Amino acid sequence: MKAIIFDTFGEADVLQVAEVPQPEVRPDDLLVRVYAAGVNRADLTHRRGGYGRPNFGDSTIMGLEIAGEVLQAGSAVRGYKVGDRVMGVVGGGAYAEIARLDWRMAMPIPQALDYVHAAAIPEVFVTAHEAMLHLGRLGAGDSVLIHAAAGGVGSAAVQLARATGATVYATADATKLDQVRRLGADCVIDYRTQDFAQVVAEQTSQRGVDVVVDFIGAPYFARNIASLAHGGRLVQVGILGGGGEVSIALEHILYRHLQIFGTVMKSRPQADKHAMVRRFREHWLDRFAHGAGLAPVVDSVFTLEQAAGAHRRMESSENVGKIILTMTA
Repeated sequence: MKAIIFDTFGEADVLQVAEVPQPEVRPDDLLVRVYAAGVNRADLTHRRGGYGRPNFGDSTIMGLEIAGEVLQAGSAVRGYKVGDRVMGVVGGGAYAEIARLDWRMAMPIPQALDYVHAAAIPEVFVTAHEAMLHLGRLGAGDSVLIHAAAGGVGSAAVQLARATGATVYATADATKLDQVRRLGADCVIDYRTQDFAQVVAEQTSQRGVDVVVDFIGAPYFARNIASLAHGGRLVQVGILGGGGEVSIALEHILYRHLQIFGTVMKSRPQADKHAMVRRFREHWLDRFAHGAGLAPVVDSVFTLEQAAGAHRRMESSENVGKIILTMTA
């Protein structure tokens, strides 16, 4: 089968197509003919050497989410059979014509969706639900500030928040604000020219928001805390703007009853990942099938051979929604 490999860490040009053996099926595996795969920032980190030479428990090939057709089911698989259309989060191996997928990380593709749009769902929508609904406990009538709202997880979070009945404040580049507003944001904020904490304070009459979902990290931390209402929850999903040390007066956490969560899907135990997928599937999957206001956002599509171009597109930060690779069977 064809797959993307790289011999050395480096820029996007290190990616190359090669023939590699197809994965062996274990009892809990689905062997899937991959028709589309999502590109994630973790793939850039993988390519640059940020993880060393990982196999994520499944494959040395990069890529974390797929959509395709079941070719074979392991002996312990329940609920799936050969020929089923599935999408899901894999432990590496998505940048290939065939991948193996733990059946507990799989979801049936809603009938109305093609493979490209299905591949834009698993990683980002599961992550958005886990961060904002499960950890952040966002509910109808609450308010949420979503950073990087034009990205994959951010655009998913905006839709889920809107569908929950929350008021949505969202930051993005000025060129993307109209698109974020169309996704369901009530108040869009240009992060380059506006102070989001000041905007939130003004728009909420100094109350703040119930939940902040942040991908940026240290540069936003103090303003995120300032933007929270009494009893508010900050959920840290990424550190695109930098990690390192942050400081906070403990009195703010204590007397304002604040909570701070961190979440990264890739480093969680497998049982936790199963639960994350199950929670998302039970709560939201039917909404995609019935056209009830949720839709995967696809920015652009590249062939497997164009993987380097897909990485450069993500590195440009010009994308709104997901970047997808398609495979040629």
